[in-house]
Amino acid sequence: MRIAVTGTHGSGKTTLIDDFVERHSGYERELEPYWGLAQDGIPFADGASLPDLEQQLAASAQLILARAGTPDVIFDRSPLDFIAYLEVVSEDEGLEWEPSGRLLGQIEKALATLDLLVFLPLSNPDEVRVPIELPRLRARVDRRLKAILREDALELLADGPKIIELHGTREQRLAMLGRAIGR
Repeated sequence: MRIAVTGTHGSGKTTLIDDFVERHSGYERELEPYWGLAQDGIPFADGASLPDLEQQLAASAQLILARAGTPDVIFDRSPLDFIAYLEVVSEDEGLEWEPSGRLLGQIEKALATLDLLVFLPLSNPDEVRVPIELPRLRARVDRRLKAILREDALELLADGPKIIELHGTREQRLAMLGRAIGR
């Protein structure tokens, strides 16, 4: 099964993926695009910037498409994460961000190759016990992702993956994901 885990920063994506891959050894994991781009020597600004987010969005779609033939893979982030960030950050800058037609086509194709999209919304109270960078941005991106996923606000998910939301403790989330893949 091809899975992408989506959510704002500090929502538990990487922790869930680490736990999942440890328990389901047949799965390959793909790091979030930021780390792959950074390993390739791409410099990033401090904080969230539109050019950096656009680059990560394109890399996310390309990575998912490049791994289209891999049956058991789990991706840390999906293109929807970056769309939510781009919309929120552009709004803060007084701009309206929209993807180009070509990029939108790539995003739709990438999402259509996924079997499952796992959304980790923020919980209240927050389960993260360490200081989170850019907490206001985090909360706003979480709200935007909820609209994108729950209402298909971008009309990108009609032919896309099944979507599940995971709540609860670390172990409860892992168990819910295991049930969702039938294991």
